Amino acid sequence: MSQQPAAAVAAIQMSSVADVGRNLETALQLLRQAAAAGAVLAVLPENFAFMGAHERDKLAFAEADGDEQAPIQGFLARTARALGLCIVAGTVPLAVPGDAGKVYAACLVYDAQGRRAARYDKIHLFDVEVPGGERYRESATIAAGAPQPVVVDTPAGRLGLSVCYDLRFPELYRAMAAAGAEILSVPSAFTARTGRVHWEPLLRARAIENQCYVIAPGQYGTHAGGRATHGHSLVADPWGEVLACQQSGDAAVLATVSDERLAQVRASFPSLAHRRL
Repeated sequence: MSQQPAAAVAAIQMSSVADVGRNLETALQLLRQAAAAGAVLAVLPENFAFMGAHERDKLAFAEADGDEQAPIQGFLARTARALGLCIVAGTVPLAVPGDAGKVYAACLVYDAQGRRAARYDKIHLFDVEVPGGERYRESATIAAGAPQPVVVDTPAGRLGLSVCYDLRFPELYRAMAAAGAEILSVPSAFTARTGRVHWEPLLRARAIENQCYVIAPGQYGTHAGGRATHGHSLVADPWGEVLACQQSGDAAVLATVSDERLAQVRASFPSLAHRRL
């Protein structure tokens, strides 16, 4: 699984605001906490660097792909290198060439040397009317990523990348498991209303059916424009047990992933080997 029998990982919970500098400072403090506690992998939530009052607000902070002089990507590369920490950057607004009206919601992975190791663009866009009156149209300002899984090696194990609304599409996670994923990351800004009912059951289901660890950091609280997010960032094991969870508040939610535990679950209950489709 990993370069060591067991590894500490962290789900970083935040309540991001409409101020990139302030959010990056909060992220830095929480990443430092994770590194000081021994984490080798930390996952930031969706929209960790910016949550504005309106969906179009993020367009002003779009960065060119790979520009380490840009505020967000530069911060991620420097911080990963300084802390010796592999960082999964929830989502970063990356410019869509030729379309100033949209960005990619890009989940970027930086290794412990500060080099970018992977990029995944959110595939499934949150175009829904939540019961109770909330309405979201991510496709108005976000370009969907290519419909293919992204899996990358990390010091904690082989990691499959996803973002928030992707959680409702189990075929993506099965494809990542088939590609060798041992850990699934689900950085999110889950709505408070849906999160109360769906967040933990869906995360545990993805862990159980794919026999993978799940690291799911979330936004929490009420943000600019009145959007309320669920929090409850957690880490679950391949049997679906919740190893650690933080309901609210800024936090580095820490847990240990173990190649021995992963192997034990997959050997004793070999459902992945029994697939027929």
